[in-house]
Amino acid sequence: MSTAQPDEGTDRATPDALLHTRTGTEVTPEDVVLAAGRDVTPKNLEWAKRKIETEGVAALDKLLP
Repeated sequence: MSTAQPDEGTDRATPDALLHTRTGTEVTPEDVVLAAGRDVTPKNLEWAKRKIETEGVAALDKLLP
């Protein structure tokens, strides 16, 4: 039994412009808290709200690879 080998030249990184972390929906404080690996607590939700207010939807994008 043989294993399939990738085509030559396919071992390239995907350009950043093609990577997407959001689904087009609104970013919630809970989304930001969870993406940061934190527990959903009132203190962390307040932190996330401030982060969204200052950074907009990029707040979530910056936390995810």
